[in-house]
Amino acid sequence: MSYAFSPVEQASVAIEGSEERFPVRRIYCVGRNYRAHAIEMGSDPDREPPFFFMKPADAVVENGATIPYPPQTSNLHHEIELVVAIGTGGKDISVDDALDHVWGYGVGIDLTRRDIQNKAKETGRPWDMGKGFDNSAPCTALRPVSDVGHPDTGNGAIWIKVNGETKQESTLDLHIWNTAETINYLSGLCELQPGDLVYMGTPDGVAAVVSGDTMEGHIEGVGDLTINIA
Repeated sequence: MSYAFSPVEQASVAIEGSEERFPVRRIYCVGRNYRAHAIEMGSDPDREPPFFFMKPADAVVENGATIPYPPQTSNLHHEIELVVAIGTGGKDISVDDALDHVWGYGVGIDLTRRDIQNKAKETGRPWDMGKGFDNSAPCTALRPVSDVGHPDTGNGAIWIKVNGETKQESTLDLHIWNTAETINYLSGLCELQPGDLVYMGTPDGVAAVVSGDTMEGHIEGVGDLTINIA
């Protein structure tokens, strides 16, 4: 097959302890998947089924990277999240079978241009540019299920610090929709494929970061993520 110009490099995420990499096809993100965060964003979590937005695959950023402060915003927010890596595709996947489709897990940050997102909400317009911009999906190296099990079947800690100060802190068992339920629901909307990542939603405490800040994220049993803002 020939192309009019050379295609861009395949987006990928490192794999812990391996020279192989995990190719990224799509990045799905679950919105308001912690009750306290849904409330702080002005929503009623007890009445909402899961909803999703997407980021481009090449928005992925390696652990330890320094990224530029993004353009057209003065209110860039951190959102620490468990990342689920899909290894086996499917559609209409049952809850009972869903975890069999998971390849592994990582620690991610859903960076959000909150001012752009809020303005879009106010005007009833799509808020893709508040979420799906360059460098908006930092992620650690992925760890396979054989190493970490399924983290949100337990109550492991999840937190993020900015310049050493804890900003978000919770546990994985407080997801409104757990990994199995999320895969079940999402696979009824889109056929999942190997290489898909699912960012599982963030606890309350989201806040702004500025140039010069260092974000340190942690999920118990999964890993640690450090990202600097240039």
